[in-house]
This record gives sequence, structure tokens and C-alpha cells, in this order.
Amino acid sequence: MITTDFFTPVVDNPYDYGSIAAANSLSDIYAMGAEPFLALNIAAIPPDLPMDIVTEIFHGGMEKAKEAGVVIAGGHTIQDKEPKYGLIALGFAEPGKILAKGGMREGDVLLLSKPLGTGVITTALKLDKADKGHVRAAVENMKRLNAEAGRAAVEMGAHAATDITGFGLLGHAWEMVKASGLGMELRFEKIPFMNGAKEYARQWTFSGGAMDNREYFRSHIDFIDITEEDQMLLFDPQTSGGLLAAVDKKKFIRLKDTVGKGNLFTEIGKVVATPKLIVS
Repeated sequence: MITTDFFTPVVDNPYDYGSIAAANSLSDIYAMGAEPFLALNIAAIPPDLPMDIVTEIFHGGMEKAKEAGVVIAGGHTIQDKEPKYGLIALGFAEPGKILAKGGMREGDVLLLSKPLGTGVITTALKLDKADKGHVRAAVENMKRLNAEAGRAAVEMGAHAATDITGFGLLGHAWEMVKASGLGMELRFEKIPFMNGAKEYARQWTFSGGAMDNREYFRSHIDFIDITEEDQMLLFDPQTSGGLLAAVDKKKFIRLKDTVGKGNLFTEIGKVVATPKLIVS
């Protein structure tokens, strides 16, 4: 397995930025049921950016890779007007246990491994509207690897999975619907959100990416009694978001009751026969 991702800073602290970017880059590997083992840095650095800041960005990425058991074996850096950082990541998966976006089965439960809200919270931070406690919690959430969730999804025999990033929950959910030829019914009341996310949604602190996601994916989704700001939370781009997995309900219940693997996830809906995406 091989994947890559990089982006501009989403937080002020350079170490946290590097750590978040690395965790985000590794998520695709975990979403495919694989284990990362090697990575390369990708970076664009303004020539006038102080070297101690550059060092901290790379330090954050290196420490997160080390936590994941990944060796960073070099990379490539160029000059640009705005900092950008991420990884090319490589991983191994067992034959027959590779997870893809297609493959959902009718009756599967839909599981989410992290709460939503990084988009509105980091946008509120850029607008100087964010509570420091909300930002700290969001940073820790973004820095958390999806390693355990990916392993649990494989152990539960997930039929399909993806990570929730730039297209928001609904954009990535639609990709699974389209790839599987089946539908999803999501229950808004079951979807977890970070502290502060709904408050910032009421203030309409959404990024341009959230607007783009709504414009592109809105025609594929049926909302039932969901307010406009709550709809936008589901279109909101996530940075280093959680995994969305479709799992046989009996296997999920059995593992949740026995070894606690299911406790890594929140059940947010189910897979249905009609290829539609419904949120109620």
C-alpha cells in the first residue's frame, strides 16, 4: 500500500502541525487495513521561515511516525510562499484482509472512530473565535493515530472502510455508497462531535472547503429534519479524522462484548439496499 497527503498549517504550534500532518498521512494506510512501515517527508518551506520553526515541524512528524513504528527514510523539500508538510507512506496488508471503499453489505452497521469538528474549530481558531480548551482537545484528537481503529476494523472483518478527511463525513460516505452500490442511513443524534463544534456551527464558522463539499455532494443526500448548520457539520472537512467502517452487526456486538474492540467506534447508522445516503 502506498499513499500521500500534505497540507498547510491548521494550528499555530509547529510541532503539533507536523504531528497532525503525519498522523493524517498515515490514516489512509490504516483505512486500508494495512500497517505502515516506511515514509518520506514532503515539505514546502518559505525561505524566510525561521529554522527553529522548520525543525519543530519535522520533529513533530518524526515523533508521530516513531509512535506508529514508521521509519522516515528521507524525502524532498522545496521553497514556497506558504508552509506545507506531509508524508508519502507505505504499508503492508495481509492478502484477503485489505479494506476498500466498496464491499458494504446490507445490514452492516456503520462505525466512526473519531468525533467530528476539526474543520469548524480550526476555522474558528483562524478567526480568533475559538476557546483554548476546544482547540487543545481538537489538536489531541487530530494527533491521535487511527492505528487501533484500523486493526480493530480488520479484526471485526469490516467489509469496507475509509478515513474521513477533506470531503467531510458525507463526502466520504457517498464514496462508499457509490463504490458498493448500496445505501446508508445515518442517525444524526448518534454522530459524535467535539466540544464546541456545534457552537461554532451556529456562528457559521465554516471554511470554503465545507461550502464546496455541500455544493458538490448535496444532490446525493436526503436530509430529514436536519438544520442547515447541522448539515454543514457533516460536510465540514476534517483533518486527521476517524475511520468509517461497515461491519457485520453480529461481529461488532460480539467483539464489543468480549475484547472491547468495538469501544473504539461509535455506531452511527446502517447499510441499506437502496443506493441512497439518508441522514435523519
